[in-house]
Amino acid sequence: MNTTTFLAATFASSAILLVATGCRSDYGGAGSPYQPGPVVGKAVGSGVGVVAGNVAGAGVGVVQGTVAGVASTFNPNYHMVRYWRTETTTDGRTIQVPYDVLVDQYGRPAHMPAPTGNPAPPPSAPTTTTNDAAK
Repeated sequence: MNTTTFLAATFASSAILLVATGCRSDYGGAGSPYQPGPVVGKAVGSGVGVVAGNVAGAGVGVVQGTVAGVASTFNPNYHMVRYWRTETTTDGRTIQVPYDVLVDQYGRPAHMPAPTGNPAPPPSAPTTTTNDAAK
């Protein structure tokens, strides 16, 4: 059943292609432009070229996606957000202490220690922004 459907569809599409192309084209090759051979050859070659181009494009897309995925693992860039905590020293002074949080590309905290030596952030990251007034 599938073979019959496939053959019928192939024959119908070939017939439509032959009728739609006609016998005259801008084909500049040798031979008579009034014969359908060059036109059919050009149409079939164009179809084969499109299919081959899509297959090659899919292969290139897979390779580029794989390379981007592997490269993201070895990307040494990171983003830091610095918060300032107010602490009181033993002698009673109030000081501002920087607290660095490692974030991902979307600004979400990565729950791991920052490369600056700070400990891992708490489960809920500070909600202050750089627009807040200094304390």
